[in-house]
Amino acid sequence: MFKMIALFKKPEDPEGFDDYYFGTHMPLTEKIPGLRKTEVTKFTGSPMGESPYYLMCEMYYDSKEAFKEASKTDESKASGKDVMKFAGHLVTFMFGEDVNG
Repeated sequence: MFKMIALFKKPEDPEGFDDYYFGTHMPLTEKIPGLRKTEVTKFTGSPMGESPYYLMCEMYYDSKEAFKEASKTDESKASGKDVMKFAGHLVTFMFGEDVNG
């Protein structure tokens, strides 16, 4: 599987971020054609103490090609535009392949 990972730094207003992220942004994201599943992790710390990251979302696709096709859709464009609107200064994106199958 191929995945897109969004890492979010800690927002100034975590409660407001959560309300928007789970109430508005995730419903947009979950409409993306070809998106197989999402996994969201809230960080509680690190071995060095507080983590610089607040939240991670992993978005799974069947393959890199499936991700590329999904990225062309209106739903994907809407999700991307939305995340940049409310968290563009907080988010870092990465791509990866799930080596566990």
